[in-house]
Amino acid sequence: MTDDATAADELDSEDPNDETQYHLDVGPDDVAETVLLPGNPERLPKITGGWDASEVVAEHREYRTATGTYEGTPISVTSTGIGSPSAAIAVEELARVGADTFIRVGSCGAIREEASVGDLVITRGAVRQEGTSDEYVREDYPAVADHAVVAALVAAAERLGYDYHVGLTCSTDSFYAGQGRPGFEGFEARGSDELIEELRAANVLNFEMEASTILTLANLYGLRAGAVCTVYANRVTGEFRTEGERKAAKTASLATHLLAKMDDRVTESGAAEWHAGLGLD
Repeated sequence: MTDDATAADELDSEDPNDETQYHLDVGPDDVAETVLLPGNPERLPKITGGWDASEVVAEHREYRTATGTYEGTPISVTSTGIGSPSAAIAVEELARVGADTFIRVGSCGAIREEASVGDLVITRGAVRQEGTSDEYVREDYPAVADHAVVAALVAAAERLGYDYHVGLTCSTDSFYAGQGRPGFEGFEARGSDELIEELRAANVLNFEMEASTILTLANLYGLRAGAVCTVYANRVTGEFRTEGERKAAKTASLATHLLAKMDDRVTESGAAEWHAGLGLD
């Protein structure tokens, strides 16, 4: 066997099937164009419970995928596990089977007083304080949400009557040191005591662990992405409650339906992309 053949075999060994994805175990007919991305696989039934109908189509490792409809609009959900490395795998493999829009759905910690526990944070852009996206592109490349996805999430939150905030998110690789929390036996990482104040001064709203990688990959690949998270903790006031868990899921599901309408408007008008003048209904 030649060296070239050996190299080819090594590449193929991680993806022995041309269609079914290695980590997610999904194929081209398994997912809709828009996929919601929670971290915890146990959140799937809480998300799909608000849909017209759904079916689990794949389960492998931390990745559980279900597909169905919401108000007649095709929609899927895939859990990513915790953190950017596994979220990047999800985006990569979902894109390979036809998904083109990704909405991170989860929980977060707010670092501004006005973002109360139970409120939503809709991400406009993200601080890339994680290492995964650095392996794709230079560190000064921006992690920016798609404007139509942001508009759809805002419209959905308004229609559902939820309190929400739109702004900048900081995505980290560490729940503890990376978000200014003490580690085991009170360990404090270098600069952790200044981290929250520095980000607050820069008008950052919240911490979470996946959004910046999802946004970065979507932009690199010419896809769409956004993020909506329910505030579980306010790091300034000291509040913590697992309240409003389904708010982000309901908002993202309705936003998917609105995005489908927005896409129809673009097609009908011949515009290059959606803008506010086209409306939502």
